[in-house]
Amino acid sequence: MGCVLDIFADVKKNAAPSGDKDERAALFAEINKGSDITSKLKKVTADMQTHKNPDLRAANVVPAGASKNSAGGAKGAAAAPAVQKPPRTELENYKNWAVEHHKGNREIVVEVTDMKQTVYIYKCENSVVQIKGKVNSITVDGCKKTSVAFENLLGQVEVINSQSVEIQTLGSLPTISIQKTDGCQVYLSKDSLDAEIVTSKSSEMNILVPCGEDGDFSEFPIPEQFKTTFNKQKKKLQTTVSDIV
Repeated sequence: MGCVLDIFADVKKNAAPSGDKDERAALFAEINKGSDITSKLKKVTADMQTHKNPDLRAANVVPAGASKNSAGGAKGAAAAPAVQKPPRTELENYKNWAVEHHKGNREIVVEVTDMKQTVYIYKCENSVVQIKGKVNSITVDGCKKTSVAFENLLGQVEVINSQSVEIQTLGSLPTISIQKTDGCQVYLSKDSLDAEIVTSKSSEMNILVPCGEDGDFSEFPIPEQFKTTFNKQKKKLQTTVSDIV
């Protein structure tokens, strides 16, 4: 086993014996001097005090043009603007259509060749998307002022985090889900009048139903305000549409 150094060896050698009465007596003598000790301290004169010396006050003034952030470093640079990604309409893995980042494009056409294919529409603005063929499902995510029209749907349409969008079916539409969306117009066809409509955290939603052979629609707003009460007999909550405006 290697040699272990005693790091306190020098301290032990230089330490005064605990029984050295002379040194302890000298120490207590200094303590007992009392006020005599303070007489050795240097007195602070008026010219050494900042509040009494104009020259010292002037030396501590920060110039008017000095940056407030000079002590803490330069102010952080402004955030760089978001990079605009190029628009695309592509079929991925022969199954998922990606329709993304279109702006002002009102001629987007998706040709569905397999009913198992899905369509995902993301971050489109002021655009129109037409889906031809029978599609499995459609998702509209983060879009603004965008219209989506399709022929037939096997599953559901999901609208999420969008603003001022329009959804129109020319054929079947089993279910449409609207979440976190402000402004959604849903145009049903005669074949989709039994569609289920599920909404959550959304506003300004309307269902438009065909009312004649001339292409007219009747508009029905989806309720946004509800009243909930507790049923004592059934011991459960009951929720109804509120008529309070």
